[in-house]
Amino acid sequence: MAAYLLRRLLLVVPTLFGIILINFVVIQFAPGGPVEQMLAELRGQGQTLGRITGEGGGELRQPNLAQRQPGSGGGEGPVGSYRGARGLDPAIVAEIERAFGFDKPAHVRFWEMIRGYLTFDFGQSLFQGRPVVDLIAEKMPVSISLGLWSTLIIYLISIPLGIRKAVRDGSRFDVATSGIVLIGYAIPGFLFAILLVVLFAGGTFLQIFPLRGLASSGADTFSFWERALDYAWHVTLPTLALVIGGFAGLTMLTKNSFLDEIGKQYVVTARAKGATERRVLYGHVFRNAMLIIIAGFPGAFIGILFTGALLIEIVFSLDGLGLLGFEAAIRRDYPVMFATLYIFTLLGLLMQIVGDFTYTLVDPRIDFEARR
Repeated sequence: MAAYLLRRLLLVVPTLFGIILINFVVIQFAPGGPVEQMLAELRGQGQTLGRITGEGGGELRQPNLAQRQPGSGGGEGPVGSYRGARGLDPAIVAEIERAFGFDKPAHVRFWEMIRGYLTFDFGQSLFQGRPVVDLIAEKMPVSISLGLWSTLIIYLISIPLGIRKAVRDGSRFDVATSGIVLIGYAIPGFLFAILLVVLFAGGTFLQIFPLRGLASSGADTFSFWERALDYAWHVTLPTLALVIGGFAGLTMLTKNSFLDEIGKQYVVTARAKGATERRVLYGHVFRNAMLIIIAGFPGAFIGILFTGALLIEIVFSLDGLGLLGFEAAIRRDYPVMFATLYIFTLLGLLMQIVGDFTYTLVDPRIDFEARR
């Protein structure tokens, strides 16, 4: 197993490099980069060279443009190629290019970006003027909180429910709970989030839960238990929205896995030998049926952490990684975009390795090194 894990870890490097390279190349052809956006802003404000560069032709007065961004990607070209540059002094356009780091060829920007990424140096946000690492570190706890709690609760609900549905397949309990699962399938999680806001967060009916953030103002002065209760108060509705939107698939996967195993010959043999139903279910079926479910936990956590929570963060005004990446894509904040892509991809690849390792923990008979 150690040799297999080592090979998988070594494969992370070229895989990560390829993903970053492909996205960087695609971005080169995407219109509306940060230079285009700044030019459009300048044209809208009607600013002149003296107001932008200063009377002595010094650095830009626009916030966050004074530092070069060698790691930025983007489909920016020569000065004359910007549609928004018409009517502007070429010196202004050249200064904006230099400030954003687009005065260098694309391949030079790419290698400088990769060199910085090796040490987790992601540069600074083009529009927020802060180090990207600080932005990610600031917003990571929000996303981890939502992803961790919702994933744990989904598994705690879905696995027992799926097992019971498999054992009582076709019964009234199975039919009734299938209706609940169908609702979870049919309605997206963000619609449940809006419904929860209307019902319990001061929408139309009750105002029981807060609607913004994961902590109350002045929470730093609370005691440990007061902070814990305050955190639980804030995280309840977002977590519930993610759980409702995500438990249906895992419930049906659990049910189908157990039904598939229950119908196999070794279960018939165990029953013929006089084993009790509990012994058959948890002594023989459970390990085989839960293999794919438990091993998929890391991937499920990553999926909820980086994709499922985006709209939930928007609805409940939670400043997490999903919202950060969305805003960066809208504003073409390339350092933030590529940094979040790098981190998401790296964690996803590592979680796949953790998932393979979990397979061997659930079923020691699995040996990846024995595969051809």
